[in-house]
Amino acid sequence: MTAPAHDHDHDHPDLPPPSLEEVSDGVFAYVQLDGSWGLNNTGFLVGRHGVTAVDTCFTERRTRDFLDTVAAKTPLPVRALVNTHHHGDHTHGNYLVPSATIIGHRLCREETIAGGHIATSLFQGVDWGELEVSPPFVTFDDRLDVWVDDLLVELHFVGPAHTTNDIVAWVPERKVLFAGDLVFNGGTPFVVMGSVAGSLAALERLRAFGAEVVVPGHGPVCDASIIDDQVAYLRFVQSVARDGFEAGGSPLAVAQQTDLGRFRDWHDPERIVGNLWRAWSELRGEALGTPIDVQAFLDMITYNGGRPLRCWA
Repeated sequence: MTAPAHDHDHDHPDLPPPSLEEVSDGVFAYVQLDGSWGLNNTGFLVGRHGVTAVDTCFTERRTRDFLDTVAAKTPLPVRALVNTHHHGDHTHGNYLVPSATIIGHRLCREETIAGGHIATSLFQGVDWGELEVSPPFVTFDDRLDVWVDDLLVELHFVGPAHTTNDIVAWVPERKVLFAGDLVFNGGTPFVVMGSVAGSLAALERLRAFGAEVVVPGHGPVCDASIIDDQVAYLRFVQSVARDGFEAGGSPLAVAQQTDLGRFRDWHDPERIVGNLWRAWSELRGEALGTPIDVQAFLDMITYNGGRPLRCWA
C-alpha cells in the first residue's frame, strides 16, 4: 500500500487568516489553520498590568502578526511567556518579546539551546525571517503556578509525550486548558521526539482536569472529547507497531502497508512513520524519549512520495 493521496500534492492554497477567539473572559486563543506543520496555536491572558502569553510562532512574520493581534486587544506589555515545549513553531519567536519572562520546563531550555533553529533544515520554501535563539530563563521540573492578577494558571509537566519537555497550562477557575502539542485537532499526532506510551499517560492526566475548553497546539479550539481521538490513534500506532515489530519489519515498510482507516483524512499522515520509529524504540525497551535517528524524518519523506514535508508557515 502506498501513502494515501493528500493535499501535500497541492500548491499553496488560500489559507484562512489567523483567528482570535476569546475562550473565557480575558483569555484568548490565537488559531492558525489548517494547523499542519508549522501552523501552531498560541494564546494569551490579559491582566490589569500586563499580558501572559502561551507560545510564539514558527517564523518572524507570524510571530509579529501574533504580537500585533495582542497589541490590538490591549496596550499592556507581554510580561510573561510560557513555552509548552521546545519545538520551533512554539519558540522561534521568543526573541521578539524582550519584555517577557520566558518560562518553560528545564528540558525545554536545554533542548532549545541544543537544537537552535534545526527545524529550518527540515522544511523548504519558508520565509523564516531573522531568527534568534531565546530559550526559557525561568525553568521548573514538575509544577509552577503563574498568576494573572487573581487568576491562577497552573503549569504541569506531562512529558515525555510529544517531546521530552511538554507542559500544559491549566486555568482551573475557567476550566480552560492550553494543551500544547499533546492535542492535534484534525491533524496526526506526532511523538517521534517523545513517547507513545508517555503520550497516552499524559492524555489521561489531561482528561482528569475536566476541561470544558481545550486550546490544542494545532487545529481549532475544541472540548475535552478530542482526547478520545488522540488516544485512539496512539493505541492504533501501538497495535500496528507490535505486529510489525514481531514480524521483523521496519517502521517505513510497515507504515507503507498500513491502512490508516479513520485517521486517513487527518493532515500530515506521514507522521505514522515517525510514530512507528518511536514505538519500535519502546518495544526494544529503550527509555522513553531516547533520541531517534534522523532516518525517521527521511523515511517520512519517502512515505510522502519523496516530496518534502509540507509547511505553509
